[in-house]
Amino acid sequence: MARNPIQFQPGLSLPAFLEQYGTEAQCQAALFQHRWPKGFVCPDCGNTTGCRLSRGLYQCHRCHHQTSLTAGTIFHATHLPLTTWFLAIYLLTQRKSGISALQLSRELGVSYNTAWKLKHKLLQVMHERNQGERLSGRIELDDAYLGGERPGKRGRGAEHKFPFVAAVQTDEEGHPLRVQLRRVSGFTLTEIRRYAHQAIAPGSHVISDGLGCFRAFDTPLYVHDCHITGGGRASVENPEFNWVNTLLGNVKNAITGTYHAIRGQHAPRYLAEFEYRFNRRYDLKAMIPRFLTVAAKTPPMPYRFLKMADCYA
Repeated sequence: MARNPIQFQPGLSLPAFLEQYGTEAQCQAALFQHRWPKGFVCPDCGNTTGCRLSRGLYQCHRCHHQTSLTAGTIFHATHLPLTTWFLAIYLLTQRKSGISALQLSRELGVSYNTAWKLKHKLLQVMHERNQGERLSGRIELDDAYLGGERPGKRGRGAEHKFPFVAAVQTDEEGHPLRVQLRRVSGFTLTEIRRYAHQAIAPGSHVISDGLGCFRAFDTPLYVHDCHITGGGRASVENPEFNWVNTLLGNVKNAITGTYHAIRGQHAPRYLAEFEYRFNRRYDLKAMIPRFLTVAAKTPPMPYRFLKMADCYA
């Protein structure tokens, strides 16, 4: 059997990464290139001429505003060297199942609290990048929950479970192209209509089960095929939902194996991590440059915002 070229691509090895981003000067040069690809631009007045001061700041020639390379980005006000940030980016983007904050703290040689904040800032970059993307074409759709078994109410509506929508866009041959994993407030008709408007392009062919909220796709904007699957093994083995069921299995296995448990208010970021990596799996070597471009445009995320509940997307 021929090997899957995507699965067996070499990726970016650790020695190759260190050769490109092993020093602080290399990381600074890379971040400068991705933040200001055509040269310095003053964030205050937009002027394109300036100079670098001895303290490492950049000063605009017109308004004399001074800024640092990391100011106004996700790296804003960091006390960590950029080499630590870049290594964290490497570990997050190159590992299929992700990495926990505890393991990240060991790999980077920092405290758990520092690793947690660093990780969630990087996940925020992935989360914000995903929001502008919509699926189109043939789309397998399913409802799912995060959260383990606990005493009390079971099934839909349980307080310890967090609902999200899983969607997989496939090509004409049935191969997966892109995925979406979006937290929702619940499986209601109103909520799925909001989700559809934001995440699914008009004209798409949506395939879902018989859950009532998916009637949101019964409009002229979409072609909607509804399959009543019931429950148990038969629903999982339905070929119409092959890839979305595979995706859900991988996501839940990764969460169980890597994170063991996650808090509901942070679920959108964890889901965004899986979505971001899967949709950019075709070229693992390009993931770090692509990530840096987005990170340089992502606004600062202070800790007081990191620990708050994310809005559903």
